Amino acid sequence: MKKFMAILFVVVMTTLLLPGCSQIASNRDSKACRITFGAAVSMTGKYAKEGASVKNGYTLYQEEINKQGGIKVGKKKCKIELKLYDDESDANRSAQLVEKLITEDKVQFLLGPYGSSNTYATTDIAEKYQIPMVEANGAATAIFSRGFKYSFGVLSPAPNYMRGIIDLGLAEDSSLKRVAIIAEDETFSLEVADGAKDYAESKGLQVVYFGRYTARVKDIAPLIIAMKGQKPDIVLGAGHLQDTLLVVRQAKNVDLVPKVFGFSVGPTSPDFRKALGKDADYILGSAQWTPEMKYKSDDVFGTPQKFSELYEAKYGEIPPYQAAESAAALIVYRRAIESAGTLDKNKVRDAIASLDYNSFYGKLKFNDKGMNVYKPMAVMQNFPDGSLRTVWPKAAAVETPLYPFKSWNKR
Repeated sequence: MKKFMAILFVVVMTTLLLPGCSQIASNRDSKACRITFGAAVSMTGKYAKEGASVKNGYTLYQEEINKQGGIKVGKKKCKIELKLYDDESDANRSAQLVEKLITEDKVQFLLGPYGSSNTYATTDIAEKYQIPMVEANGAATAIFSRGFKYSFGVLSPAPNYMRGIIDLGLAEDSSLKRVAIIAEDETFSLEVADGAKDYAESKGLQVVYFGRYTARVKDIAPLIIAMKGQKPDIVLGAGHLQDTLLVVRQAKNVDLVPKVFGFSVGPTSPDFRKALGKDADYILGSAQWTPEMKYKSDDVFGTPQKFSELYEAKYGEIPPYQAAESAAALIVYRRAIESAGTLDKNKVRDAIASLDYNSFYGKLKFNDKGMNVYKPMAVMQNFPDGSLRTVWPKAAAVETPLYPFKSWNKR
């Protein structure tokens, strides 16, 4: 009897303990199977609006891929975690926080901040520690001119930003001749402006005005008045959302009315319409991506339309391109990690460098400098009914452009 009771005791205890042991082991495996991505993102300061879109894009991808079990690494799937800090729209702070992410938080891979200045600073840190960074919001070619091996950008380079606006204008009216350009005096915006100038001149247009303003300026009326004096057919602004709002308001104040009015950043943001109301009408904005583009993919979103639906359901607004390109950065990592079959940083880096993938955001492929020079820009326009629609290129357009720009007092 004693022997039977001893055997029974062992059986009962085994039955009670094994599931717990199994659960503990499972929890350990689950905890170990995490891929941690870190980024410094502007949650406050000048770039807070754009930074919110970046954070939203990262977070939406995290949620959607984790619903599928995560990213496949060899024979197992690993869920992703995000470690994000607020860089306060300051490049030096951004670099400090990325170093903290690497040395203290021990993140495995890096995502980018918002803006070319911040990206320039943080890619220095990525290269120093030889940690891959896939960034989505720094388009200045200066970022990629230093021979770095660990930085990759998913977006079209800055000099290409406003080509589509120029092409659209000439397609609508071949008699356009005079172009005025105004730009924030910082790396990205000046590259955009210089690229627009070179492209306009290559098309036979005359650049009659090229003005600069300092960051965080509150009044550029003298520049707007000087621009108006040149009677431009096309006015192009290279800056960020807050600058663009200032240019539009002061253009209205002096009744500057070109035939084409467009910007590199701003008009595609929901906050542009919220801030300007009907003064946003007819204004064109460059876009790295739009919800109406016709890309198809086997990635977690599949199409721009599906991404837009998920984004609107979660955040209550149409996604700006900054959100889409931020999600695309994580798609790069997924494809590279699955291709490498490991989380070894150097093997993942090499897989990123050789990537050639068509995503919901467009082609993801990098040249030997780490730039994505294979994806075209689009142009969106603000319509009087409050909508923001893709109007260029023609293959992606869902509406005919409204031309010419309408006088402020005739709307």
